[in-house]
Amino acid sequence: MPVVECRFSICALGMARLKSEIGIRKLVLSKVEWIENPLWRRSYPRLSPGTCFMRIHLSRPDITNREIEAVCEVLRSPSLSLGPRLTEFERAFAQYVGRKRAVAVNSGTSGLFLCASAMGIGPGDEVVTTPFTFVASVTSIMMAGARPVFVDIDPVSLNIDAARIESAITGRTKAVLPVEVFGNPAGFDRVCEVAQTHDLPVIEDSCEALGSALNGKKAGTFGTMSVFGFYPNKQITTGEGGMILTDDDALADACVSLRNQGRAKDGLWLAHERLGYNYRLSDINCALGIVQLSRIDEIKAKRRQVAQWYREMLADEGRLIVPVEPKGCDLSWFVFVVRLTEDFTREHRDRILEQMRSRDIEVGNYFPPVHLMPFIAEQFGYGPGDFPIAESASHRTIALPFHNHLTKDQVATVCGTLRHVLDREMTL
Repeated sequence: MPVVECRFSICALGMARLKSEIGIRKLVLSKVEWIENPLWRRSYPRLSPGTCFMRIHLSRPDITNREIEAVCEVLRSPSLSLGPRLTEFERAFAQYVGRKRAVAVNSGTSGLFLCASAMGIGPGDEVVTTPFTFVASVTSIMMAGARPVFVDIDPVSLNIDAARIESAITGRTKAVLPVEVFGNPAGFDRVCEVAQTHDLPVIEDSCEALGSALNGKKAGTFGTMSVFGFYPNKQITTGEGGMILTDDDALADACVSLRNQGRAKDGLWLAHERLGYNYRLSDINCALGIVQLSRIDEIKAKRRQVAQWYREMLADEGRLIVPVEPKGCDLSWFVFVVRLTEDFTREHRDRILEQMRSRDIEVGNYFPPVHLMPFIAEQFGYGPGDFPIAESASHRTIALPFHNHLTKDQVATVCGTLRHVLDREMTL
C-alpha cells in the first residue's frame, strides 16, 4: 500500500476534518488507499505518496512509569548526589557486565578520559585507535594530552582491524582504544591478543554496546578498563551519564577520586590529594539507570525486533549493504546503519539524506571520518586517503530511525521512502 504524505501545515480544524473524513486513528498513515478516494484528492490535492504526517525520529528513549517514580522518589529524599542510588547502580552494573568494579560518571566521554588519566597516559604518549567512531573516542585521548594514532578498519565489521594494529605500535604507545562500533564486538578477541603480546592495556570503548557479546563474553569485559555511555539514544539511558568498569582496584580507586575533584576515597570533603574533576553522576540519574538496567532484556528484545523488520524489508535491496549479526555475536543493536554500495558517492549519500529528511524521516551519517575533522587533521597531519576503508564506509553510511517505539508500519514507511529516494537518485 502507498504511504500518505503531508508536506504542508494542517490547522487543528483541518486535521479534525481529515480524521473524520477518512477515519484516521493515528497520525502515521501507512495503509490508506488515498488514490481511490476522490474526496481525499479533492480536499487535499497536494498530498502525494512517499512520506508521513508525523516525523519519524532517529532515536527516542524508552521511559516507563517505573523510571519516573524512581526519579521522583530520589527527589523526595535528602540524597540527590553521592547517595545510596549511586552505589546501587554501580553494583548492579558491575554484576550485569561481569566486572569487579564499576564507577559511575557524568558521560562516556568523561569515562574514557578518566581511564587514560588513571593509566598515567599524558603528553608525549600515543594511543592506537580507530578513525571510524564518534569523536569522543579520540578527543578523550587528546584531553589527556596524548596523540591518537589511527588504524584502518575491517570492511565488514567496521571495527578497528586487529591485523593492522601491530604496525602502528611504537615505543611511545601506551594503550589501545578499540570501539565496538554500533554495538558490534566482532574481532575484539583478536585486538586484545595483539595488545597483550605487546603488554599494552586496552581501554574498551563499549559506549554503544551494552548487552552485546562475542562468543558468550560480554562487551565491556575485554579491556583492562571499559566504558559505557547512557545518552538518550543508547540501549539504556540516565539522561546523561557513563560507567567505567575494571577488575583492577587501583585503577577503579583512581577513577573514584578523579571523578570527585581529586578527593581521597575515604577522605574529608575539603581534602584533595590530586588534580580531579567534577564528573559525578547524581542519584537522580542513577535511579533512572537502575530501572533501565533492570529492563535490559526487554529493551534488547524490542530493538532486535525492529532490526529484524528492517532486515526483512530491505533484504532484496541490492543498492544497500544491510547490517547482519556476525557469527558468534549477540548484538544489542545500538543503531541500524545501512551502507550504499560502491556505485554511490558521498554526494549521492548526502542528497539521499536530504531527501529523507525533507520527508520528515530523520536519518544520520554515522560516522564522519574523525581523522579528517579539521581540528584533528591540522593538529596531527592526517589527510584524505590515509585510511581508505574508513573513509569509503563513512561516505556511504545512512543511519535509519531506530528505537524501541518504532512500529512495523513506521519501519515500512522508512524502507518504502528510502527505496523511492534511491530510485529518484538513480535517475539524476
